[in-house]
Amino acid sequence: MRRSPLLPALAALVALGSAAGCGGSPTSSATGPAGGAATTAISRQYSAPGTAAPSRHRVTGTYVSGPLRAPGGPFLRDRFGRAVILHGVNAVEKNPPYELTVTPGLSWSFTGADAKAIASLGFDVVRLGILWQGLEPGTGGPDNPAICAPGPPSDPHLYDAATVRSYLTQVGRVVDLLGRYHIYTLLDMHQDVYNQVFRGEGAPAWAVCSDGLPLTALGGRWSTNYRNPALDAAVAHFWSNNVVGDLQGQYDRVWGAVARYFSTNPWIVGYDPYNEPFERETTLDGSQVFATLLQCFYGGRAHPGRLDNTDAPLACPAGDPARGVIPTIEAADPHHLVFVEPDIYSSRGRPNLLGPMPYPRLVLNFHAYCGARSPVTGDPTNVDACSDQISTAMLRRTGERSAMATSYQPGGPPLFLSEFGATSSSALLRQVTHSAELFGLGWTYWTWKSYSDPTGSADEALASPTGQLAPTAAVLGRPYAQAVAGTPVSSSFDTTSGVFQLVYVPSRSPAPTVVFVPVVQYPGGYCTTVAGGRILSVPRAARLLLAADTGAREVDVTVTPGQCHAGR
Repeated sequence: MRRSPLLPALAALVALGSAAGCGGSPTSSATGPAGGAATTAISRQYSAPGTAAPSRHRVTGTYVSGPLRAPGGPFLRDRFGRAVILHGVNAVEKNPPYELTVTPGLSWSFTGADAKAIASLGFDVVRLGILWQGLEPGTGGPDNPAICAPGPPSDPHLYDAATVRSYLTQVGRVVDLLGRYHIYTLLDMHQDVYNQVFRGEGAPAWAVCSDGLPLTALGGRWSTNYRNPALDAAVAHFWSNNVVGDLQGQYDRVWGAVARYFSTNPWIVGYDPYNEPFERETTLDGSQVFATLLQCFYGGRAHPGRLDNTDAPLACPAGDPARGVIPTIEAADPHHLVFVEPDIYSSRGRPNLLGPMPYPRLVLNFHAYCGARSPVTGDPTNVDACSDQISTAMLRRTGERSAMATSYQPGGPPLFLSEFGATSSSALLRQVTHSAELFGLGWTYWTWKSYSDPTGSADEALASPTGQLAPTAAVLGRPYAQAVAGTPVSSSFDTTSGVFQLVYVPSRSPAPTVVFVPVVQYPGGYCTTVAGGRILSVPRAARLLLAADTGAREVDVTVTPGQCHAGR
């Protein structure tokens, strides 16, 4: 695999440990040198191809489940204190009815076959799209004076509880289906270029206030409409909340209903309040104007926090709700995480100016795409340039994380790469997932199926409408530590040799470290070697379960293809 020129710099940030080689009989134990005079037990086990026999002993924590925490630092943590790394996909229906359904036979169906295929790749999270226009369609079209007239915001009386409940019932069935396969759901309030009049989706038609500018979509690729003057006016009214229809207030009200509905669901990992926030001002590198509007939207007038490059409290627009979308969600659901996004242009490596916000369950959730790709297929025109640009975005987000530190989250919130890919290029995905691994990032690939995506690209889907997996699925279905009973030091997977290595400092967690080992990478079985720990799982298990030896300061894990051979 070609290594990006940036990877040596990335590797310097994450010290890669070396693990012991395989050897001995299919299951054996030995001792050997570890750090000079000390000795460390070596455990080995061969897992032949096939399905694992049921274990005679039930191991608590085989799957990650229940609400996750973000106590500060680079990792999510589960109820056992394990560091959790999530891998998964996006799934969004951007056309009516603006949600997926478990009912089979429809173009927007998401069935057990989808969930089973996703789980088979080792994915344990789906970023599931929900749309404001599906939750609160309201009545009337754009530029309605009853909504768009200037003035103090007030209730436009368009919220309908029965419509919201019906919509969320369908979403809940998808969430429950995924949960049966031990897959979390990250609920994503999705939008692209705001509304259909701009060739996008997201906001209801009644929430489009264009100041009377022509509502004419621009030609070419859909994304050209980011330069549409009418779109600029519409999103400016949303971010400033300066019309009588109380656009942000209605948006927050809907989010409160969503969070209340799912507040006790154990398979919700969290909420993404706004997909790819944008405004014309964000085209200026380093501009604080939109960053201020965005952070005021997140926190509200009462507790907006401050930006990362200033100590001054933010001055929010007068019409913004006193309580923003984050405290609205947290008041309705005190259990789950909130995955905040910086502005859309940060996906190309530009700065994130979001600063500390006084909320305890935040995750900094970002996207990473490159400019050197086909506007039609989404495939890179220069793989190396794309890889370097995406790696730069990861590096920049990692450096910015500490600027969001609070007493709730010392060191800043963890990071999550919620969109990347949209390509059939296995070469690019190998490099991007390798970089994400060096940073210890969880991720969700864009996207599972296209669902007639009006704002996507031709080669973005990982599965066809009939469920046939693309070749890139074999790249994304890679071995990784889903839960680490301690603190990860390094993790790496060499796609050429098939060698996976994990090094971690163990904790007193009562649950094991869990490593997913996909059949697609190890069709001939696999050999596991552990120094400083022991293997709890039975041979052939898709989830390798590990426990640290008493007194071990470090656990080194190596997985290699095929049988265990002496001297390897």
